[in-house]
Amino acid sequence: MNERIEKLSQWMKEKEVDVCLVTSPENVFYLSGFLSDPHERLLGIAVFQEAEPFLICPAMEKNEAKNAGWNYEIISHSDTDRPWELVKAAISSRISSIHTASIEKEHLNVERYESMLNLFPDASFVPAEEKLRLLRLKKNEHELATIRKACALADFAVQTGIEELKEGKTELDIIAAIEFELKKKGVTAMSFSTMVLTGKNAASPHGNPGLTKIAKGDLVLFDLGVIVDGYCSDITRTVAFGQVSGKQTEIYETVLRGQLEALKAIKPGTACSQVDLAARNVIAEAGYGEYFPHRLGHGLGISVHEYPSITETSPLLLEEGMVFTVEPGIYVPGIAGVRIEDDVMVTADGVEILTKHPKDLLIIE
Repeated sequence: MNERIEKLSQWMKEKEVDVCLVTSPENVFYLSGFLSDPHERLLGIAVFQEAEPFLICPAMEKNEAKNAGWNYEIISHSDTDRPWELVKAAISSRISSIHTASIEKEHLNVERYESMLNLFPDASFVPAEEKLRLLRLKKNEHELATIRKACALADFAVQTGIEELKEGKTELDIIAAIEFELKKKGVTAMSFSTMVLTGKNAASPHGNPGLTKIAKGDLVLFDLGVIVDGYCSDITRTVAFGQVSGKQTEIYETVLRGQLEALKAIKPGTACSQVDLAARNVIAEAGYGEYFPHRLGHGLGISVHEYPSITETSPLLLEEGMVFTVEPGIYVPGIAGVRIEDDVMVTADGVEILTKHPKDLLIIE
């Protein structure tokens, strides 16, 4: 078995779990190397304490699963099959009875959960999420190399967007230019919907880009990320289009100071809460505490938002190899919205900043 499945099997022995059924595409990819978007069709990996695992996927993707390096049984199903019956038969051929099954409770919908209850009425179900999160928490060298590539492309994308800024262009014009240039570099997917927000729109942390035009005196916020070989990046930069007001500049400099303080706090053994508070305290002391409404950051990897959550209450201690975002922001309605975000990795004695685009306030004339 591969190392990741072996670790999951060992956990199952400790917890006396008979079978673990992994169904989220992200965790299937983590365990198998097979990246799929099955839509409504069933995708999953069944892992056992001793027996060999199997993968179930749509028949149209069987060859892709093989080519991804999955060396165990693949059960494929057509659109006229009953995939849960195939799952039951494959499990029953490996173990005689199921007392405890582990599932991704956050991913399985009610319909699929009821299907499992019907197939295994005597089983109890326990969540697999905590173990899977811990397995994915620290990245190996291959994962880190891939994330670094995704971050370099995110830097390129921000620079592309900045160079496209012209008075009268819309937010969507800028997004189209960014994604066109990324396609030419071979990027097939973004980590999430690209955001370019200008002026008052940037004061909404998760705003919706539209036909608002770039105008002199606006702050323009870029929030974007790309996927490279299944791994995500996520960067935010805010720039000034023409001269901005003293208040806007003050907000920008406050966010930047907060972010730099948070970056200085990162090292193994530091609690996530301390990192969040390093930035939050700077912003609160400047009088903008109520305008920083979200956590400092989130884990990053196969998913653009994954474990851990960098909040002011999280006691989790940082460990070497963890990758997450550091993204303080201030959003004052009617005045300005500023966020500065980097992707970082915890090193043996500190932090490596993976996104490299400059952060000093840039004024585009």
